[in-house]
Amino acid sequence: MLVAFSVAPSGTGRSDGSVHDAVAAAVRIVRESGLPNRTTSMFTEIEGEWDEVMRVVKDACDAVADYGSRVSLVLKADIRPGYSGELDAKLDRLEAAIENDG
Repeated sequence: MLVAFSVAPSGTGRSDGSVHDAVAAAVRIVRESGLPNRTTSMFTEIEGEWDEVMRVVKDACDAVADYGSRVSLVLKADIRPGYSGELDAKLDRLEAAIENDG
């Protein structure tokens, strides 16, 4: 399965509203998991089996909780049994479709 998620604290007490330290803690958890992953400016994507992916998401939320009084989680999942390597394969198919359409 692929999961795209964004996790951030609120109630941080920071005057600038920045959450980068909390997000860094969450991304560190993802990267240390050993699962295929990618982080962009808005989301982190991770690939693996249901239980292992959800464990990483929970651990990332727990890490962010240390930075504020609340945690916000946005999650989207693509559950497709029997497939792996889709973190890159989906993008490869998209790029091929774009090239073939032009």
